[in-house]
Amino acid sequence: MQLSTALVLYGSISYGPGMNRSTFSHPPVAAGATTPSIAVLIPCHNEAATIARVVEDFSAQLPGSSIYVYDNNSSDDTARLAREAGAHVRHEPLQGKGNVVRRMFSDIEADIFVLVDGDGTYDSHSAPRLVDLILTHGLDMVNCARVPVTQTAFRPGHVVGNRVLTGLVAAIFGNRMSDILSGYRAMSRRFVKSFPALSSGFEIETELTVHALEMRVPIAEVPAPYTERPQGSSSKLRTLHDGIRIFRLIVHLVKEERPLQFFSVISIWLSAAALSLAWPVVQTYFSTGLVPRLPTAVLATGLAILAALSLVCGFVLDTVTRGRRELKRLFYLSAGRSK
Repeated sequence: MQLSTALVLYGSISYGPGMNRSTFSHPPVAAGATTPSIAVLIPCHNEAATIARVVEDFSAQLPGSSIYVYDNNSSDDTARLAREAGAHVRHEPLQGKGNVVRRMFSDIEADIFVLVDGDGTYDSHSAPRLVDLILTHGLDMVNCARVPVTQTAFRPGHVVGNRVLTGLVAAIFGNRMSDILSGYRAMSRRFVKSFPALSSGFEIETELTVHALEMRVPIAEVPAPYTERPQGSSSKLRTLHDGIRIFRLIVHLVKEERPLQFFSVISIWLSAAALSLAWPVVQTYFSTGLVPRLPTAVLATGLAILAALSLVCGFVLDTVTRGRRELKRLFYLSAGRSK
């Protein structure tokens, strides 16, 4: 299957025809007076079949970088094989990818962070290009949109789920990324050190994306080859279970980051229910002067009060969210950036 290349300008992608896998390679970043430090972060859980090759490939593509493998309670030889391949191996006992990424972002210092899974499905040849884009364009995040090399690289459920969730985030927070669930991305220091990392599992990619969109930081997206897992390696992602968790996170982020819109929708629903219940009661009252359906009238009144309260909550929380966003922006600016 042939792949496409892309010209990236702060998130816009223009595809060109007839390119192959080598198109995704990029020359290494030229060393200047001050060479930026690069950390490759690889969260792992039972990836003994692939981790050594992943470490070796990224070490070759990003010479001079530090490769960190955080073992998340693996029951196989992931930690030993990663260490033998030359990685710095550390351990995170709290289960879940989000917990591992939070620990990585807290512990490690670097100018540029490259986050990638340890399953061997992502193309290491794209890493220099990601780093180069961060440096030359002053970006804070470069996301890799996965381009399947084979028909079996994606499970059908993952394709549908990714499209639905990506479309939902695009509709609410902005259409600047086409693959929000990609686990392969490069980030600047100021972005990493200002990212709260509240998720515990596979929702972490969605949280990273929404944080970037809400902060309106300079980002871009490039296509990168995506291959199927090799034999002996199994996916830890549970399509339905993790899809529901990601959807719940999106709803939570809408409430936290778009409270006026969130509570306005609730207010509209409650108002519609109140009006539908109250209208027959009002008609009867104007016709007879009586209110024979008192419980319905009380219920409609209660729903109307709740609708008003929801709208007021939306306005109050919108002001709170604006203040939080300003504080996050100030912290982001104080966190420094890649040189």
